[in-house]
Amino acid sequence: MIALVAVTVPWVAGAAQAQGEKVLRAGITQDLDSLNPFITITRVGTDLTRLTYEYLTTYDPKDYRPVPGLAEKWETSPDKLTWTFTIRSGAKWSDGQPITAADPAFTLNKMMTDKAAATANGNFVQGWESVTAPDDRTLVIRTKQPRSTMLALDIPIVPKHVWEKVTDFKAEPPLPLVGSGPFIVQDYKASQFIKLKANKDYWRGAPKIDALDFVYYKNVDAEVQALQKGDIDLMSRLVPAQYDALKNDPNIKLNTGAGRRLNEILINPGAASADGNPIGNGNPALKDVQLRKAIALAIDSRTLVDKVWGGYAVEAAGYIPPGFAEFHWPEKRKFDPAEANKMLDEAGYVRGADGVRADKTGKPLRLRLLGHAGTNLDEQGSKYITSWLKDIGIAVEPQMVADQKVNDATTAGNFDLAFSGWSANPDPDYVLSLQTCASRPNADGKGATPDSFLCDPEYDALYAQQLAETDRAKRIEIVKKMQQVLADRASLVILGYDNPLEAYRADRWAPFTTQPSSGGVIMNQQGYWGYYSATPGRTTDADAPAEAQGGGGNTGLVIGLVGGGVVVVLAGVLAFARLRRRGTADERE
Repeated sequence: MIALVAVTVPWVAGAAQAQGEKVLRAGITQDLDSLNPFITITRVGTDLTRLTYEYLTTYDPKDYRPVPGLAEKWETSPDKLTWTFTIRSGAKWSDGQPITAADPAFTLNKMMTDKAAATANGNFVQGWESVTAPDDRTLVIRTKQPRSTMLALDIPIVPKHVWEKVTDFKAEPPLPLVGSGPFIVQDYKASQFIKLKANKDYWRGAPKIDALDFVYYKNVDAEVQALQKGDIDLMSRLVPAQYDALKNDPNIKLNTGAGRRLNEILINPGAASADGNPIGNGNPALKDVQLRKAIALAIDSRTLVDKVWGGYAVEAAGYIPPGFAEFHWPEKRKFDPAEANKMLDEAGYVRGADGVRADKTGKPLRLRLLGHAGTNLDEQGSKYITSWLKDIGIAVEPQMVADQKVNDATTAGNFDLAFSGWSANPDPDYVLSLQTCASRPNADGKGATPDSFLCDPEYDALYAQQLAETDRAKRIEIVKKMQQVLADRASLVILGYDNPLEAYRADRWAPFTTQPSSGGVIMNQQGYWGYYSATPGRTTDADAPAEAQGGGGNTGLVIGLVGGGVVVVLAGVLAFARLRRRGTADERE
């Protein structure tokens, strides 16, 4: 896996544009972890995977319902144990080879038998019995029990004729990639650029542009300056002050949608490997659930929404973001420092002369707070969290480090408290799986994608129930109960759900397709529709969607968007909170 360090890149319109090619240039600040679709778990990696590899099904841009991808139709047996997918006729890989059922059969079987290949998406194939391709157009999946996720298999299908030659499924693939999506990765330079070429043979039809470039910037301030100068055309993850400042720019259109990302503080409950052996260096005092609950009570989501996110966020409640209202547990998390102090007093955490409480062994309660350097939420939020926990007698030392260091430390259990976050899918299974015993890594802190290292029998039993429940209403109730269990175990604290803030050059581009169509986003979708819809041409109020007219974008339709104050941001320093993703579930930061 590649570790990258973002740098500011001066970007000049490339030779391709000078020769008349139509190129969409999108700014990014997040590091790419890997181009390998089996292991990438970042937001950027997810976007590239969705653009390059078609899935069996995808999510409709209007309302997230499952629609055909490589599979043009499907059916299930009465007992819901056998799923038969009909693979699209005439579709080709970007190297001209035909796509057949042998490709998804190879992909899925490899994930079932190779732990490395299951790194990013292994939860989807758990409990499967077999995957076969009886002919070129028929894929048959047999499961050991009913599975509620069979039309939400966010698994990139790779070409068998390329990947069957691979011996190490953790290795980086050679460029250009061979794919089946609307764009194909051609070139990549760490922390500088990722270049994609339009797939002219894409089965839905070739994109309206010739190329898509992702351009790296050190921070969002540099990215905004590039947008205003015309060096890039599209960007996301603006901080509130920047977003508001661009409202009067006639060349730029703004867009914001309901966030599908949860932001959290992880509380290390005693990290352990998959076999139950302790790993990492977390403070052992945090094994006490009463201490963890007190920490949760001391963190004020409302203040973070108002002061850090500038009102462009929703206050914390359940683990599933409110953008997916059916599964969202709406009970707001309490902020009650008085109750937190009372709990700690009763649990025997005595304050010392300096105001810091002692743990059960007599050691001062001093905790490390790990965060991503240069991000708005982590940098600003850590100041509030340090103050709030001081008020209940806990000393906190913020440690802001590079993205990869945060991911490595949290995966290995080397933290006390840590900022984290995930984008959820319309189907909640992936993010729910992150809290199971099975998500824990092996002894060296690798081989899985853990979140808070929770391993709880009640939660695991509920997870298995929701996965096997095909009655949607019953499944929703189970998922909500799981969120109650998570709140009670307090191995994580939900901070809130930020709304993505986007901007694009309206003097160059027609309106993009958002997902969902009402209150949706352009970048980082559950699909590729935003980039695929890119159409050169000036935006006018007449052709812009109603919710995007007027310089402020579609803020009027955003779920839970709160008006109000503008956060003050230090120029050139803070980028909007990155998340840790699961590519198919989506993204971790």
